[in-house]
Amino acid sequence: MIEKLGQLFITGFDGAEPSDEFLEFITTENIGGVILFEENCNPHSLAEDNIRKIFSAAPAKAGSGLLTEKTPLFIGVDQEGGRVCRFRGAPAEFGSPADYGSNNDIELFVEQYSRAAHYLVSMGVNLTFGPVADLWINPNNACLEGRTFGSSPARVIPFIERAVKISGKAGLISCLKHFPGFGAAQNDPHKMLAIADYSFETFVNREAITFKAGIGAGADMIMTTHLTVPPIDDLPATISYTILQNLLRDTLNFDGIAITDDLLMAGAAQFGNHGERALKAFLAGHDILLFGRDYRATKSALEHFKKAYSDGIIRDDRLETSIDRISGIKSKLTVPAI
Repeated sequence: MIEKLGQLFITGFDGAEPSDEFLEFITTENIGGVILFEENCNPHSLAEDNIRKIFSAAPAKAGSGLLTEKTPLFIGVDQEGGRVCRFRGAPAEFGSPADYGSNNDIELFVEQYSRAAHYLVSMGVNLTFGPVADLWINPNNACLEGRTFGSSPARVIPFIERAVKISGKAGLISCLKHFPGFGAAQNDPHKMLAIADYSFETFVNREAITFKAGIGAGADMIMTTHLTVPPIDDLPATISYTILQNLLRDTLNFDGIAITDDLLMAGAAQFGNHGERALKAFLAGHDILLFGRDYRATKSALEHFKKAYSDGIIRDDRLETSIDRISGIKSKLTVPAI
């Protein structure tokens, strides 16, 4: 089982193109996926070349095209629309969720998001970190400004459902974010731990509704963020078994992949070094640990996981649960035509 630990990680690389060292790392360690950033995706020909290099780095199984020997890679991007678009320009870029939501323009969103989703798949992307299922509750939440479809579940849900269904038809895995609901939060988790003050009852009647709709529409992945909700748990969602198990698994009956927000964010720093924060997140119930542009941090975290596995801290049954979820979702992926 130790050879499967790499599947628990999605990581990126610094610079415009992946280095030979990065390609060797994701291949030899059987890393689960790669996240691309704006500098990796523009011009779009660069993204296509980068994705080709990533898939071609691993030896192909006979008859499987560019799929890796063991299991396909996730190739993910944040393509929410508006200011959070890694691919810039037509046909991949589209408007901000806030603009579509304020005008309640479902038809325009469907047209533009459909175009973008099919284009991303044609480039080799198979995972989109979106849609944002948060509600716009705290007007001082600058991190989320423009990134939500509205302040009420009734306004947001139709967009979430359409985005998930369009992605699924195009061949993209959807990832709802940011669980358990970031809209009422203060602070930016990129800079510090965020905090929100709502009860379990409020969660059930407000935040949970949009996530439940996305799950019902077929979302296979949900991202938490570095957010503390003290009325529910003093531990941040990133390392909270209560939030992962009681809220996500039990209350929402979600059995897909739970992924962390970027563990390189300053909001995760208090959880320990890279290996410690990743292990705490895994033991809390996450299936995938996300590291952004620093794959060397991922390498360090993976070594920490190998030791934890050897020491019996990571049990086979716990590891098998996450690997089964990951492999189940990956069974939906097709070989990119690149």
